Amino acid sequence: MTVRTRIAPSPTGDPHVGTAYIALFNLAFARSQGGKFILRIEDTDQTRSTSASEQTILDSLRWLGLDWDEGPDVGGEYGPYRQSERRDIYTKYAQQLLADGHAFRCYLSREELDTIRNQRREQGLPAAMQQDALALPADEQLRREQAELPFVIRMKIPTSGTCVFEDMLRGKIEIEWSMVDAQILLKSDGMPTYHLANVVDDHLMKISHVLRGEEWINSAPKHQLLYKYFNWKMPVLCHMPLLRNPDKSKLSKRKNPTSILYYQRMGFLPEGLLNYLARMGWSMPDEREKFSRAEMFDNFDIKRVSLGGPIFDQTKLSWLNGLWLRENLNTAEFAQAYQKWALNPEYLMKIIPLIQQRVDTFSDVAPLANFFLAGMLDLDETDFKHKSLEIMDIRKILQFSAWQLDSHTQWDKDALYTCLQQLADHMQLKIRELLFPLFVAISGSSQSVSIMDSMAILGPDMSRARVRHALNILGSPSKKENKRWDKEYQALNSQH
Repeated sequence: MTVRTRIAPSPTGDPHVGTAYIALFNLAFARSQGGKFILRIEDTDQTRSTSASEQTILDSLRWLGLDWDEGPDVGGEYGPYRQSERRDIYTKYAQQLLADGHAFRCYLSREELDTIRNQRREQGLPAAMQQDALALPADEQLRREQAELPFVIRMKIPTSGTCVFEDMLRGKIEIEWSMVDAQILLKSDGMPTYHLANVVDDHLMKISHVLRGEEWINSAPKHQLLYKYFNWKMPVLCHMPLLRNPDKSKLSKRKNPTSILYYQRMGFLPEGLLNYLARMGWSMPDEREKFSRAEMFDNFDIKRVSLGGPIFDQTKLSWLNGLWLRENLNTAEFAQAYQKWALNPEYLMKIIPLIQQRVDTFSDVAPLANFFLAGMLDLDETDFKHKSLEIMDIRKILQFSAWQLDSHTQWDKDALYTCLQQLADHMQLKIRELLFPLFVAISGSSQSVSIMDSMAILGPDMSRARVRHALNILGSPSKKENKRWDKEYQALNSQH
């Protein structure tokens, strides 16, 4: 059997280090077994998926050295490799499940589903809704069918017993069928959900091993059942431990920059970042910390993966990257790598229009543009001194802005202005009052180039990280403060 693994990112935002982590282990396992590594784009969420995001994901994974054998850009015999281009395939298999009695059409509205959920909660029943709970009276089902009302296709689930499946790292896993819901397979717009598309694609693309995050363990019974319904052999499953923040919570952008672009912009070497991701739950036989991709592949054994949640520690990452800078680059190579990073033409062309009209000589450029090339800025409380805002006001503005930016996905200057103008209105502040601490947090000065342009160029992770950094300098909110501010922030949003 030829080993075939895959990574299947969704092009709905910046490329996540968690995606790179799972991709690395899929690639390492495939290469260690003489197999193939496939990249597939899961773009069934048509409202959020963009071609720009897809290209950024491809570029970021390639920057890290995670090359694939088959994919949307390189082709392969099992394409197409974008799920949006495989719609007819999923429809065919959904119809097969209906014909075989393994799925059913569900005409319930969102309001009706909410009512059923509330009733089950009040009755102390499992949250998972199966076919019996979702059934309409026969005459009402017929009426909705004849009226050609919108429907989804859901899979049928056993009403009793236990699902048992094997995991490469965890051994036997058992989940009661009563805890598994009648999953939607095909949405009312005809697009598949992850569960149907993932199973169909893995089978048709001959995927032999599925290495994915442990958050998918509870979905494995649905996938096992679909393989059974189709009479297909299920790939070997391996659920990897999730990356964690230092406080052991799941890695998230609220506490740690999660975008690969952030680490690229910060000046990390791809070899250093990849080395660090390799050490997330895995170690070399001789326990050494610094090793190359090739050395990892040569020594890779999936059984060496530890199930303890690996901590993504930026201090440790910086230390390891420093070893790569000092030990693997001679002076000329260091200079060349630094020049490529600092004088990146594409990045510079975004910055130059903002500063060209503000300078008289080239020596004026550096003071204006340095913050675009820096990491976290060297700030103190005096930088935030304002004629009408107290430090408490500024801390609150920074915290509310951090929350506002965390939930904001459209990252261009016009969208950012609208987002922050709304926050200023909610907080009953003038826009320039709200923007003052953001100017300082983002650029290090209250007299800088356009803050909206700056944030758009720096990107979401760097911008959010600098706002959090500024808040830490002034004093992060206490638990009591955080609870009070969060309640106030939620109330502001609900009123507008």
